[in-house]
Amino acid sequence: MTHDPAIQARQWAEESFRRGLYCAESVVLALARVQGIESDVLPKAATAFCSGMARTCGTCGALTGAIMGVSLALGRHHPGEPVQPAYDAAQRLIRQFEAEFGARDCDALLGCDIATPEGQAAFRAQRLGERCLGYTGRATELAVAILADSHA
Repeated sequence: MTHDPAIQARQWAEESFRRGLYCAESVVLALARVQGIESDVLPKAATAFCSGMARTCGTCGALTGAIMGVSLALGRHHPGEPVQPAYDAAQRLIRQFEAEFGARDCDALLGCDIATPEGQAAFRAQRLGERCLGYTGRATELAVAILADSHA
């Protein structure tokens, strides 16, 4: 095991994904764990963000899970508290994810619409779950690095 928090979090996220959780669920759990947060509520809150916002060709679940994890660290508790730290970190995360992968939406990243029977068939035939595993791990790693910078 590594002592690098970003690599450790990536490994946790990928392990959760391999065990059957989906992208957003795995990422938010790993990012929460890095922050010392354990809650069964987190995967429930993340479920509909998986598969490109519930298979609507929306934002990749790995990215939305990472945004949720950033918000756990930098989000506000009460009205009147600043939102900008969370917004800045989320915007940076989105920019880095898009720069690395060329897109943020699930259908663009996978090359198919997983809400359709044809998309589901392509997902299985092309083993696109392996690609999702990579997005899951990397989004987690990016978020940890961004959080470390924002706390520095």
